[in-house]
Amino acid sequence: MFPALETELKQETLPDPYEDFMYHHLQYYGYFKGPTCLPSTMHRQIEAVSRDSLMIGSPLKSRQLLHDEFGEVQPCLREPRDLFAFFSSSGPLQAPRWPIECEVIKESLCHIEWVPPQPEYFYQPTGNEKLPEIVGEEKGTVVYQLDSVPTEGSYFTSARVGGKRGIIRELAVTLQGPEDNTLLFESRFESGNLQKAVRVDTYEYELTLRTDLYTNKHTQWFYFRVQNTRKDVTYRFTIVNLLKPKSLYTVGMKPLMYSQLDANTHNIGWRREGKEIRYFKNNTEDGQQPFYCLTWTIQFPHDQDTCFFAHFYPYTYTDLQCYLLSVANNPVQSQFCKLRTLCRSLAGNTVYLLTITNPSRTPQEAAAKKAVVLSARVHPGESNGSWIMKGFLDFILSNSPDAQLLRDIFIFKVVPMLNPDGVIVGNYRCSLAGRDLNRHYKTVLKESFPCIWYTRNMIKRLLEEREVLLYCDFHGHSRKNNIFVYGCNSNDHKYWLHERVFPLMLSKNAPDKFSFQSCNFKVQKCKEGTGRVVMWRMGILNSYTMESTFGGSTLGNKRDTHFTTEDLKSLGYHVCDTLLDFCDPDRTKFIQCLAELKELLQQEIHKKFNELGQDMDLEGSWSDISLSDIESSTSGSDSSLSDGLPVHLLNIAHEVNQKKKMYKKKKKKPLQTRKQRNEQYQKNNLMRELKLTEDILERAGFASTLQKQPTFFRNSENANSSTMRNEKPRLNELHGRDKGSSLDPSKMTSLILTKNKERMQTEKPGFTVSCSPKRSTNPSQEPVPDMKPSWSRNTYPATKRGCTAMTVYPSLHIYTYP
Repeated sequence: MFPALETELKQETLPDPYEDFMYHHLQYYGYFKGPTCLPSTMHRQIEAVSRDSLMIGSPLKSRQLLHDEFGEVQPCLREPRDLFAFFSSSGPLQAPRWPIECEVIKESLCHIEWVPPQPEYFYQPTGNEKLPEIVGEEKGTVVYQLDSVPTEGSYFTSARVGGKRGIIRELAVTLQGPEDNTLLFESRFESGNLQKAVRVDTYEYELTLRTDLYTNKHTQWFYFRVQNTRKDVTYRFTIVNLLKPKSLYTVGMKPLMYSQLDANTHNIGWRREGKEIRYFKNNTEDGQQPFYCLTWTIQFPHDQDTCFFAHFYPYTYTDLQCYLLSVANNPVQSQFCKLRTLCRSLAGNTVYLLTITNPSRTPQEAAAKKAVVLSARVHPGESNGSWIMKGFLDFILSNSPDAQLLRDIFIFKVVPMLNPDGVIVGNYRCSLAGRDLNRHYKTVLKESFPCIWYTRNMIKRLLEEREVLLYCDFHGHSRKNNIFVYGCNSNDHKYWLHERVFPLMLSKNAPDKFSFQSCNFKVQKCKEGTGRVVMWRMGILNSYTMESTFGGSTLGNKRDTHFTTEDLKSLGYHVCDTLLDFCDPDRTKFIQCLAELKELLQQEIHKKFNELGQDMDLEGSWSDISLSDIESSTSGSDSSLSDGLPVHLLNIAHEVNQKKKMYKKKKKKPLQTRKQRNEQYQKNNLMRELKLTEDILERAGFASTLQKQPTFFRNSENANSSTMRNEKPRLNELHGRDKGSSLDPSKMTSLILTKNKERMQTEKPGFTVSCSPKRSTNPSQEPVPDMKPSWSRNTYPATKRGCTAMTVYPSLHIYTYP
C-alpha cells in the first residue's frame, strides 16, 4: 500500500557488516555489552546515549565519568592521573625495584622507634683494647658470602621488583645441630650491606663490606643481621675493608645494635653497644689502596635471638613510603601537603616531591609567598638526613600555630629522598650510575642522573616564579661531631655576612646540638658541582649543606653523648623555629646577629695574622679582606673519586677518544704572545726579501759573486731573536724605497763589500754578525733625524775568500701587531 515505507522497513532489517564487526570488537575488549546485531532503532538510541552521556546503562563503559551516590552518571570527568603510578590509600605500597643482579630475601623487616631513657655516652678507651690479627679466609671459614654483586667495570642495565630472578639461595652455613653456635649472617634486604663473613675463632668474625654497586670504593655504611646468638658470651666483630683513615670510632662512637626479642617483649629498639672499640689501619699489603679496620666486642642479651648491627639508625625507602602514605590518608594534612612524583630513578623507583603551603585567599597573596627548598639522602648511607627531614615534616604538617604561620608565608618544596636506588641497595655514597650525585648538579645527562636533573630544573622554574629564601640539603658526617652547615660566601658587599645569620641563629636555638664554630663558607673548586654551590650560583643567597654527625654532641648538656633519632628530629623543629626568627619583621635579632658576626670575624682575622706572626691595623679596612682567605677548606671527602661520567658511558667515551686520536691532524702550535708573533713576522719577511734579492741578482748576472749559505736562516733566526726584540718600528720607513726607484747592481755590491770590511774590523774573528743594525753603546745618543739609509732594505748574503762567512743586511723595519 505504501511501497516507499515497505522499502525502508526492508532496508532496516538488513544488518550493517561494518557495525557488526565493530560491536564484536568492542564486546571482546569489554567496552560493549549486549547483542552483536542491533536494529537501527537501537543504533539511534546508543548514539543518543553517547551524545548526552546521562542515561543509565550506557553500553560504552568509561572510567572517566563520575557516578553519584544513586549510581547516575555525572556530566564531569575525574581528575587526571599523575604521570607515574602512585600508591593509593587502599592499595599496597610500591615495592622497591632492585638491579637484576641483586638477590633479595622475601622477608620484610620492621624496626620500632625507641628513645633510650638515659644518655648514651661515648666509649672511653682504657688503653687495654686488643688489636686483633687479620687472618682472612685462608686461616678461617667463610660462613657468608655474596656472589650476586655487580663486579667492577660492569654497569647498571635494568631493574625489577624483587631483584634477581630465580630461587633465592641460602648463603648462610647449615647448622649441624642445636649445639652448633655458628652465627648466621644476612644482608640481602633493603639498605643491607655485608659482602662476606669469615669465622676465624669460635666467637670471632671478620667482616667485609660491599662497595657501592658498580664501583670499588665507598665502604662506610654497614647494616646486617645475625641469628643463632648465645647469651653471656663475648663475640668480636672486625670490619676489615673500611677506606677512610679517620673516623668517629676513634673518639668514642659506638655501633648500633637491635635485638628482635627485646623489641617484641620490652619495646626496646636500637641502642649503642660495644666494648674494646678500635679503629686502626689494616697492615695486610695487597698492592691496592690501604684499608682500615673497625673492631668491637659485644655480648648478646638472649639465646637464639635475631639481632641487627648498623652504622647509624636505618631509614629505608619503605619507611619513607609508609610515612608519605599516612600523610596522604590524613584528611587534614592532605589539604595543605600535595604529594607528587618528581621523576623516576634509574631503577624506576619514584622520587617524591612534597609541596607544603596553606591555600591562599587571593592570587596576589599566593604570588607574594617566598619559597624554601629542602632535600635529603642524596648520599644514601647518610640516614641521619632522613631523621632530620622526618622531624621537619612532623612539625610543619602539625596544627601548631608556628607551623600554620610558616605555611601561610612560605611555599615549601621538599624532596625527602633524592637517591632511592642507593638507599634500597645499601650504597654509602653513589647512585646506580656509580657516581656521587652531589657532584653532578650541573649535569646535562638527564638519563644518567634523573633525580638531580629534575631537582635542579624544578628549582630553576621556581626561581622564575618567586624568590627562594633558603635551600638546605641534609647530610651526615663521619669525622666530626655535632651538627653544622657548609655555606657560600656572598660576593655582594650589600649582603656581606648575611649568609651566616641563619646558621648563627640556629646555633642559638639548638646550643647543645648545633656548632657554629664548625661551619664553613668557603667555595672550593672541587665542590662546584654540589647542590649548595649550584643553587647559590643560581641566585639563592642562603644555600646550605647541613651536616649531622654519625656520633653525638660535644656541646652543652649533651656533651659526650650520642645523638638519638629524637635529637635529630628535634633539629628539624629547630630549623622551622629559626626560619621564623630569620624572617621576623622586627629585625632586632637579625641586626644583633650581624653585629656579632662582624666581631667574630675580626677575632678570626686577628688570630690568623697572629699565627703568621704579623701585625695589622684592621680599622676601616678589615671588611675588604676576602673571607675565603681566612677560612680553611671543608673536610676533604672522597667524593671526587666518584666524579666524572657515569660508569656505562666510560667505555663509550674511551672509544670516542681513541678515534679522535687516530684521526686527529697535527696542528701548528698557535703563537701566544705579541713578541712571538713579531718574531715570526720578521723571519717570514727576511725570507721573502732574500728570495727577491737573489732573483734580481741572478737576472743581472751577479749570481757568481754571491754564494748561498745554508746556515743563513738558522743564524738569522737566532740573531734576530736576540737583538731585534727591542727594535722599534719606524713608520716612515715601512715601505723602504719608492716603488718607482730602480736597483743598481754595482752600487749594491760595493755597498755590501764595504760593510763587510767595516764589520770585520770591529767584530772579533769567528763572531756571527748580528741581524739587526748596530746600535750605539751609549743609550743617550740618538740617531740623526735627517739621516736616511742610502741603500735598499734588501738583504744580501756574501762571503769573502779566506774569511769567516758572515751575514750582512741593513736595518729591518718591522710591522708590529697592535
